Amino acid sequence: MDMIKIGKLISKRRNYLGYTQDELGERIGVSGKAVSKWERVLSAPDVSLISRIAVELKLSIAQFLEGNVADFELSSNSIHLNDITSEVDFDFNDKIDFSNENNLGIVSPFLFGNNLEHTRSSVCNGLSAQMLKNRKFVGKPSAMEGVAQGWYVIGEKTYCAFSSPYTHHYNEHYHMKRMLECNAQQIINFYGGTESGIGQHEIYISSGVTYEFAIVLKSREDIELKVTLSDRWGKNMYASRCLKVSKNDNWVRYTIELSPDHSDPDGDLRITFDGECCIDIGCVSLMNKANFRGMRLDVIEAMKDIGIKLLRWPGGNFAGEYNWFDGLLDVDERAPLESYQHLETQPHTLGYDFHEINTDDFIALCREIGAEPFITINPAWNTPEENAAWVEYCNGDANTTYGRLRSERGNDEPYNVMLWSLGNEFGYGHMEGDNSANGYSHLARENGTLMLEKSPNLTLCSSGPYPNKEWVEYSAKPLSDIAKFVSLHFYAGGYRNGPSYASAEKIKESYNTCVTAVKSAQSRVRDMREHLGNDRLKISFDEWNVWYGWYRPSCLLDGVFTGMMMNMIIKEAQNLGIGFACQFEAVNESAIKVTPANASLTATGQALALMTLHAGGTLRYADDCSIATEKEGRITITVVNPSYDMKKTVSFECKKDIVLGKLYEGKSLCPHNRFEISDLSVCRSGDYCNIEIAPHSMAFIQY
Repeated sequence: MDMIKIGKLISKRRNYLGYTQDELGERIGVSGKAVSKWERVLSAPDVSLISRIAVELKLSIAQFLEGNVADFELSSNSIHLNDITSEVDFDFNDKIDFSNENNLGIVSPFLFGNNLEHTRSSVCNGLSAQMLKNRKFVGKPSAMEGVAQGWYVIGEKTYCAFSSPYTHHYNEHYHMKRMLECNAQQIINFYGGTESGIGQHEIYISSGVTYEFAIVLKSREDIELKVTLSDRWGKNMYASRCLKVSKNDNWVRYTIELSPDHSDPDGDLRITFDGECCIDIGCVSLMNKANFRGMRLDVIEAMKDIGIKLLRWPGGNFAGEYNWFDGLLDVDERAPLESYQHLETQPHTLGYDFHEINTDDFIALCREIGAEPFITINPAWNTPEENAAWVEYCNGDANTTYGRLRSERGNDEPYNVMLWSLGNEFGYGHMEGDNSANGYSHLARENGTLMLEKSPNLTLCSSGPYPNKEWVEYSAKPLSDIAKFVSLHFYAGGYRNGPSYASAEKIKESYNTCVTAVKSAQSRVRDMREHLGNDRLKISFDEWNVWYGWYRPSCLLDGVFTGMMMNMIIKEAQNLGIGFACQFEAVNESAIKVTPANASLTATGQALALMTLHAGGTLRYADDCSIATEKEGRITITVVNPSYDMKKTVSFECKKDIVLGKLYEGKSLCPHNRFEISDLSVCRSGDYCNIEIAPHSMAFIQY
């Protein structure tokens, strides 16, 4: 190791990320003085710390060891810096010209993909219909009370503690080393005539809705368990039912329905019993009875509105934490999955995912919304044989071992999942596994070869820190006989915590920084194509978004960026070999805002829904801001005006009557705004039409 280079790199990345030496040291588990010594080349980090340092500095291990301060690739968990901040860099033509009868190919539906990764609040508090926090009692109990986080104790002398769990992994095929995933909640009432139990605040209760409640428990005595939906203080009861619980040393699942007569956005769930007894609760469930396989119907409808044609699952980074075999267990029985090093995947759910969605649910969701499934394996923790078994479970007939298992579980016909990714973001320090190009190539080949033996017609996608010349030479090209696609990720930024709204100048600066990052994305794709060469390798642009779009209120600049990105992807797909593109990610991250009451499209969602109109059409015209396609004799034109403060006028030849014209106007760039949709004014002059588009707005015409 060249410690002079490494010391400079540590200092450069630390300052770029805004950490003091003490702050970086605290994240790694050393003193600030130790960091100072590394940077001054007075000592070197212990080898056991290298992986953790790379993670915190958002570098691959290879980059850290190389100490390359001039040209390092950024992880998709970091911000891609943008040097372009002026809208003049966009090619905005004021005339859409069909004179050459252009036929630029078919716009592939696979460019209109999205991700369903179990991150932050995308599944928990998002797509999942589950209403309870920590329903499987993960982590450590709360201080001095013994009750799981997210719950509170009922009864002054109630004793709570963790006990032997009900949840578990599919042990035959589980290899990951995680902690505190499986607990049960024990509740003891030592004194007769008093009430004991547990409760949870902040339950959004709606009158007229029927809720399904389930609980898995075992009891030392026969008891009557009371389940109540009430106000926060337990004084006003909205719905209450009693369960007759028999003495049993084995886990028993009980279910009831609750129909509250009152709405309360801050209600409580209370689970109580009287008399001396000890009970163990393995898990609890509460959800709207109107659900689709445990998923919210309103969120699914919003996903349909966006027009998602390709859905990548279960990650993303979460793919490295996922064990598909656990999905063969009942949903209440599945062990939660702990986030690796508590990175980006589960910060809103105590660092754990509760595994509410399995393979069968995902396939059913894809069929419901009309999307092609795109599955990412976990090559770090599942063996090649286990990942091949996943393929067989999805695609094998009833004569195969795992195809028969799928059939026995109620799914006779094969799922025919043809698109598979051989892991996610290998080459970066935040992913477990061999992060060298040669090492990953060997690992991917072992997995891919066995997967193809189970289903020869698979389309496989390899991973890596692209664009990267070394990885192309030692991974992408060596794997090209089995993996025809190569993954690329891009997150636009230029600011650390999102756009600034502190002043008019800051808003304009943030807007231009974000929107013009589309040019950086375009350059990144072109660089990757140059590295790959003009061979048969295709690009899977399977993650793109604005950085930190999931940690702040959605705004119009996100929507304009999304429109411009989709415009660029459609325009460049054929020339640059982009076969797949997946925005990251729809649910509670950018495109669909989910609250306990409803799900609605953001400006990003509106832009995605509008651009999806081009899916399957013949591309007739494309520039940086305009796309025209033809499908079944109808022309669809979309135009994005990325200018911060200037109107744009576009003309096009049109000898037919306009069928539909809409303006998606961005009236305010401040947060909590969407595009305002109105009829588009079209001025006709002979065979030509003119449309005027307001700043930071979008328009579409069909005729």
